[in-house]
Order: sequence, then structure tokens, then C-alpha cells
Amino acid sequence: MKTILYIILVLLCLIVLLLLAAVIRTLLLSPKKTEYSLSTDKKRVDLYSEKLSKMVAMETVSRRGDEDIAKFLNFHKLLEELFPKTFAVCEKINIDGNLVLKWKGKNNMAPIWLMSHMDVVEANGDWQYPPFSGAIAEDKVWGRGSADTKCSLMAFLQATEEMIEEGYEPACDVYLASSCTEEIGGSGGPKLAAWLKKQGIKLFMLCDEGGSIVEEPVGGVPGNFAAVGIFEKGYGDMRFVAKSNGGHASAPKRNTPIVRLAKFVADVEKHYPFKSKYSPAVIQMFKTLSPYTTNFGLRFVFSNIWLFKPILLKVLPLLSAQGAAMVRTTIAFTMQSGSDGYNVIPQEATVSANLRFIPHQGADESIKVISERAAKFGVEAEVVYKGNPSNSLNLDGEQFKMVKECISKVFPGIGIMPYVVTGATDSRFYDEVCDNCVRFSPVKYGPEQMAGMHGLNENIEAGTLPGAVDYYKAIITAQESRIK
Repeated sequence: MKTILYIILVLLCLIVLLLLAAVIRTLLLSPKKTEYSLSTDKKRVDLYSEKLSKMVAMETVSRRGDEDIAKFLNFHKLLEELFPKTFAVCEKINIDGNLVLKWKGKNNMAPIWLMSHMDVVEANGDWQYPPFSGAIAEDKVWGRGSADTKCSLMAFLQATEEMIEEGYEPACDVYLASSCTEEIGGSGGPKLAAWLKKQGIKLFMLCDEGGSIVEEPVGGVPGNFAAVGIFEKGYGDMRFVAKSNGGHASAPKRNTPIVRLAKFVADVEKHYPFKSKYSPAVIQMFKTLSPYTTNFGLRFVFSNIWLFKPILLKVLPLLSAQGAAMVRTTIAFTMQSGSDGYNVIPQEATVSANLRFIPHQGADESIKVISERAAKFGVEAEVVYKGNPSNSLNLDGEQFKMVKECISKVFPGIGIMPYVVTGATDSRFYDEVCDNCVRFSPVKYGPEQMAGMHGLNENIEAGTLPGAVDYYKAIITAQESRIK
């Protein structure tokens, strides 16, 4: 008995010492604030806004099953009008409406690939400004594609235009690329990656969308942060089917197809089947955010992640859907079908779902887990589409270091944090030709911009455009110091 009491006492003392060490660590942490401001250079803001406005005004909606690329070829012509020097100097490659411009460098070592898709999603509903007007109003550029992602496309083409005008010659080959099928997960990205593979080109770095400059990334962490996406989750679509002999609804049997599907869906919601686990990106994100927190409790947890990891891993999915998406595979039930009549029990009912696979429990394992859960309710699982998680950018590698240096140079005082991209981008197709994909758009997306992407009233603040142009200039010139 005395031995047990002694062990308990030792454990309590150890816990107290750990908590005391954590408190001291938190108190010694110097608080930080971020700095970021929109450009007030009216000449540049107006010029870039006008160019982006014209790009937005040309409708480039991509639709599944529509193979006509005429609108995208017309968009190429518009880009040539807006960026004449770039098109005059760079070699133009058209791959079924997807565009590549090769800006030849002093050598072909360590090429970089800057990309942003030209296609946009549908623009239905009642908009404040017509979705393809490219209206410039309220210090913003309005319309479908203004934020997602013609702003980035404009920015790196404009950066190239200005650098060519100044007589600059890049240290390495620079590729400027744009897919016309990103929004529908089409063949554009794979075709561009296949072209690189055929040319025998291994990229030093690829820059695409994914993260951006965001406000208050976590509640209680004010300020502006450059969220740099270092990997993206895999993408999957599944269909779950429950079958029966059907029948008349006047005398229903128990456990009909819709009932079984309902039980299955409810069980998944109540007892989530996927494992939660931290990635290095999430751990580093918490460490980065800790000195910026205004709440002592949050700073206490974030700055002592070594102590609170197990607890936070359990709590995070309960606090935030975005937080849950960063640490586990997610499933969202999106479509359902049954019989065509109110009084008919269906012979077959279905519910469809979209999954985003986390690397520690990839596509195959996640599909196996959810299929086994469905089988317990007499539901069959069918895989419609499966895409694996991407490779991760090395947080200790020179590419991530270079990106952080460029961000700090162009946006001094801004916070920089790694980020898990929970959506899907074209860069997921480039793993064979690039080990270092950076998913970051150097523009500010506030709550209004985030709500507008794929929604109503999409817009981008005009004052964020000069910084985006300067960022791409910094990325291109950064190669000079490493290629001699």
C-alpha cells in the first residue's frame, strides 16, 4: 500500500513540475503582432486592377463533358494583348487549351514552375455586380475568377512583363502555366505534368494556389498570416448502395434500404471512423501561432504542444471543422436517391459522399475503413474516384526556406505558417516531376473573399495585387543566389 501511495505521489509531483515548466515557458514567450497593409500605390493598383478586370470579364467557365476549348484559346489571345512582352520573349506551348510559357534562363538548372488556373466555376444567383463584368468598385475587383484564381495568374504574368521590360534575364528557366480544367478536376493538370515528364524536366519548385494571406487563422489569434500549403489531402468520391425487393409502402418491412442508409450515415456522424494524427505541418503551425495569441489559455496550450498534444488531438475536431480536416480523413455525404414515388419502397437507394484522405490514413485504408462500416448495415460501397494525398514539402528544405524569405521580404512583419490544404488543386498531379510543390497565392483573402469563392459576389481587394506581383518577382530572382 505504501508503495502505491509513493508512486501516486511521485506522479503527482511530476505532473505539477511539468505544468509549472509549461507555465514558465508560456510567461517567457515574447508576444508578437503581425503587420500587413494593402498597397497605396495608386498607379500600380489601377494598372493591375484594369488588367485583372479584363481577364475576369472574359467568361472561362469549365464544364464536365464540354470539350470545346475555343473560349480558352480566346483567353490566350487576351493574355497576349495584356502582356505583350512576355509573349514576345517566352516560348508559347498550347496543350489542348492549357497554356505554358517558357522564359528561358541563363541555364536549365533548377527550373521553377509558376501556375494558376484560367477556368472558373459557374456563376449563378443574384450578384451585387454582374459576375463577368470585371467591375472595379469599392476598392475591389468583382467577378467570377477575381480571387480564384485569375488574380495570381495576372500577378506572375505582370511580374514577368515588368522584369522583361527592365531587361532582366532569369538565372534558370521559368515556366508560366495555366490549366483550363482545374475546377472540374479535368485533364489539364495531368496533361501539363505529362508534358514536363516527356521533356525530361524535373522542377526545382512549383508554385500553385492552396494557401494565401489570411486573417485570424484560428480564433484568438488576430492578425494576418501567410498560410503556406505544404501538402494537400487526397480526393475521393464514393457511392453507398442499399438494396431490397421493393414493395408497396402501405405494408413496409423493417430495415428498408433508406432506413439502412440512414443508420449508416448516422453512425458515421456519431462514431467517426477515421484516425486523428498530427502531421509536422500542424505541429509547426501551432508553434508558429503561439506567440501571436491574445488568450493566455490558448498561448499556454500552443506554446506547450509537447505536453498537450494528446488532449488537443481529441478536442480539435470538436472545436472546428477546419481543425478536424487537418488531422484526419473527412467524409461529407452530399447526394442521395431512392424511389420515384411516395408510396413505393425502393429496390435500391443510394447516398454519395466526398472524402478527403489524410496521408497517415491514405486512400486505400480510408476506403477500407468506411466500406467495412457500411457493410455492418447491409450497405455496399462503390469507389467512383480515388486520388491519393500529395507528397509533402520538406519544412527543412531550401524551397520552404526560400518561400519564407520571399514572403518576409515582400510582406515584412507578416506571420508565416505551414498549412494543410484540404481542397484539391492541379499541383496534386505533379508529384512525378516535382518534389517541392508550394501551395500559396500571395494575395489576401479575408472573410468576404473566402465566402465569395464558388459563391456569390466573388471579389479581390485591389490593394493586394501589387504585393502579389512583387512576390513572384522575389521568387524568380531568389534563384540567382543559389545558381552561380
